[in-house]
Amino acid sequence: MHPNRRAFLTSALTAAPLFVPRSAWGANDRLAYGLIGAGGRGRYLNVNFKKLGAECIAIAEVYEPHLQAAQKDSPGARAYLDHHDLLSHSGLDAVIVATPDHQHAPMLFAALAAHKDVYLEKPMSHSLAQSKQMIEAVRKTSQIVQVGMQRRSAPSVMAAKKIVDSGILGRITLVKPMWNWNVSKPLDNQPLPGSLDWKRFLGPAPDRDLEPMRFRSWRYFWDYSGGNMTDQGTHLMDVVQWFTDSGVPRSAVCYGQRAKNAGAEVPDVFCAVFEYPNFMATWTLNYCNSYDNDWSIQFQGDEGTMILNNAGYRIWKEPVPRNPDPVQTVAAPIPIETHIQNFLDCVKSRQEPNAPVEVGASAVSGPHLANVAFHEGRQAHMSADGFSAS
Repeated sequence: MHPNRRAFLTSALTAAPLFVPRSAWGANDRLAYGLIGAGGRGRYLNVNFKKLGAECIAIAEVYEPHLQAAQKDSPGARAYLDHHDLLSHSGLDAVIVATPDHQHAPMLFAALAAHKDVYLEKPMSHSLAQSKQMIEAVRKTSQIVQVGMQRRSAPSVMAAKKIVDSGILGRITLVKPMWNWNVSKPLDNQPLPGSLDWKRFLGPAPDRDLEPMRFRSWRYFWDYSGGNMTDQGTHLMDVVQWFTDSGVPRSAVCYGQRAKNAGAEVPDVFCAVFEYPNFMATWTLNYCNSYDNDWSIQFQGDEGTMILNNAGYRIWKEPVPRNPDPVQTVAAPIPIETHIQNFLDCVKSRQEPNAPVEVGASAVSGPHLANVAFHEGRQAHMSADGFSAS
């Protein structure tokens, strides 16, 4: 390795601090929460909330097998079919909302009306206009709302943000968020085992007869989600905007296709290009290939390049040689515990969490805009207030 580049990397890279779990609540002062939505993500959050000393006392779920699985982790929790009934449960301090995207806004509104703090899974909203409604609703209350974008509380990502803020990359002109994962396949439409309250699942979505694949793979249908564009794009585009202090994009174009996910409505391969005032961003996803598996974001500046991924970050100084030797920090996966702990701490202190609703809205703004461009086959432009497209 060239000595100048070694010196550059030595000064640029800092090891991320280790996370040591601790409870925000004493043995006789535990946060009592309800879980709304006990699918895979909801059960994962439930387990990690419990690890940090919180107590699940109620679960609302429309699909019986999911409810039974969650009760194994929290056998003392009261079971509910309707989330409104859960919100009336005595002694409830907060709720986790881990339902499909189309239910996020109405369930947030109901939780706020019940004066509960909320850990709301991402993507925060189902549309740009809904983001505005959700911000306004939260700011009319004193409730703590944390959107589940855990990179905002990840030590390695926070350390990388400080390095970018130092100006070490120079002027950033292009950012390349990317997600590769070879998991796409035809959707399963076989009958569901166990009972499902289909009408409650639909909620505000258009009424239709039950198709099992719409429940199993709800992220692949526009009625219930923004597809892979908002599901993964919320995480990565948030980091792009956070690191560049850019705000929301001016415009977007998007092209995609359904390659292997037969039966789905949303693409499993796509590329979106975003226009920002001082740089461009290309957000690509391929669920049919595992080269450079998982997520990564490449920040290209005129003085250096950073690649951020689940293992940490690497930096090269310009001009980058033909075959650069990668230098990487210690392995630094993105922990969920730090983000949950931040929420628990803020519930107790009443301070703003790391990912409040304004951050949640900004994070999903670009992906929502790209979906408009995809649906309408044109370049979509963001309104001045960031809550509509033209």
